[in-house]
Amino acid sequence: MSDNATVNIKINDIPVAAKKGDSVLDAAKQAGIHIPALCYLNMHDLEVLNRPASCRICVVEQVGGRKGKLVPACATFVFEGMEVRTNSKRALHARRTVVELMLSDHPTDCLTCAKNLDCQLQTFAAELGVREIPYEGEKTNFEQDLSSHSILRDPNKCILCRRCEAVCNEVQSVGALSAVNRGFHTTVTTAFDTPLIDTQCTFCGQCAAVCPTGAIVGAAYTKEVWNALNDPDKYVIVQTAPAIRAALGELFGLPAGTDVTGKMVEALRRLGFDQVLSTNFTADVTVVEEGAELIHRVKHGGALPMVTSCCPAWIKFVEHHYPDLLDLPSSCKSPQEMLGALAKTYLAEKLGIDPSKIVSVSVMPCLAKKYEANREELGDVDYVISTRELGRMIKEAGISFNDLPDGEFDSFMGTSSGAGDIFGTTGGVLEAVLRTFYEKLTNKPLEKLEFEALRGIEGTVIKEAEIEVDGTKLKVAVAHELRNARKLLDDIRAGKSEYHAIEIMACPGGCIAGGGQPNHNSSEEILKKRREVLYSVDKNKSLRRAHDNPEVKKLYEEFLGEPHSKKAHDLLHTEYVKRSV
Repeated sequence: MSDNATVNIKINDIPVAAKKGDSVLDAAKQAGIHIPALCYLNMHDLEVLNRPASCRICVVEQVGGRKGKLVPACATFVFEGMEVRTNSKRALHARRTVVELMLSDHPTDCLTCAKNLDCQLQTFAAELGVREIPYEGEKTNFEQDLSSHSILRDPNKCILCRRCEAVCNEVQSVGALSAVNRGFHTTVTTAFDTPLIDTQCTFCGQCAAVCPTGAIVGAAYTKEVWNALNDPDKYVIVQTAPAIRAALGELFGLPAGTDVTGKMVEALRRLGFDQVLSTNFTADVTVVEEGAELIHRVKHGGALPMVTSCCPAWIKFVEHHYPDLLDLPSSCKSPQEMLGALAKTYLAEKLGIDPSKIVSVSVMPCLAKKYEANREELGDVDYVISTRELGRMIKEAGISFNDLPDGEFDSFMGTSSGAGDIFGTTGGVLEAVLRTFYEKLTNKPLEKLEFEALRGIEGTVIKEAEIEVDGTKLKVAVAHELRNARKLLDDIRAGKSEYHAIEIMACPGGCIAGGGQPNHNSSEEILKKRREVLYSVDKNKSLRRAHDNPEVKKLYEEFLGEPHSKKAHDLLHTEYVKRSV
């Protein structure tokens, strides 16, 4: 039987042609039959599976012999003639009992939990009709980890699905989390229970993205932002990253792939922000600075390949695991931090506002941005809230998001090119930099602005492209997920790399799948639709090159001087720190 062969099975008496090697859970999904599962995780068809079959919520009854047997659907594989029932009395009773036992050892603060109404355990309890808990559990009593500015851990809400461990170890290759101890004392934690802030955690937030309960969540700053908005002595500005507009609508029931830029801006104004800016503006500035830095390195024998520095999770990863290669990342701050620095200098000067009265807020898809804003050498952004937090604020304010008219960013530090828009997806940063790098170095227009070879999460995980510049071929690469960054960096260490520039993003698919985004349930289709929003915005703009942005030109003319100048370097660049593993 070939690898592409199918086997004929029956699920609830419905004939299903399943792929050879699939689990019952896989086959049921393909047939449109719902089986609840908590510990199972399939990361975007990237061959990263977590199926310890520990939760047992996916049990089904395998028919055969005098009496069927209960088996976990995630770890039981199909065979010719197999018959299973997902909705038999025995299967439903077993699932209900499993959930009741989980709840007997679970905190009951659902109304105030950060995952309320977005908790899979809560959802399955409702689906299975659990209305009482007949068992009295001993209740675990682990200490919470509130040490970081990004990720909060409450092991008492952990159901030991080990999804976080799988994504941390297999997808990100960071190894910050692991299951320890046995029996009732089992927990998923850091080595020696070290506070997360003191570990090699990159704060990418993918653990929070896959956690089915409130055991791992992003740190919240909505209360601080509300206080600032209601302080008459403060001038509160807000910036929004490009990936926000591609996903925010999902929190209000809009289909994935809906561009809500205008509604988002209008909502921010109605929340009371004094200035609504676009992080895409400083994405354009980043392109200009990184393009100038790359030109300088290529011309003057600087460290190559130059690696983009927009992703704070990737930066912390290289600081821990590859401190000998810290001369490779661009010294540019991320667009978030660039805008934070310019807001309290250039913007304050233009508006005639005391910088001490400015409160700088950013809306980011990324939990690592919260950590980044609290790095000692940065700190120009006061509060970072996630896409989900912004959604909660809009709902708290009673704003009917879907009925809002389209608003517009403030033109000053709010104007951006299409190059800035595509920063939110893997390959977008490098594509944007190459548009400027080529034209600045050759003084010729780049005929085709799209670098298709660098786009998408389908196919090879490390994408390559070549661009010819004045007879010299520039070789570049793009990687998303830190395990793939590790492959590139190992080759660089071994002297095998031929690249001139590399883009790395920590999250699968880039910022569109950041740890602060609406839950996408590891759906590649949802990520594809979010990605297409950003490429569509870019394609439909008349302004598609960062260096053509008139507001960016004005910034350099009036304030910074030349790209890569001393003033630009003082404000827009940074240094990195060697960290222990």
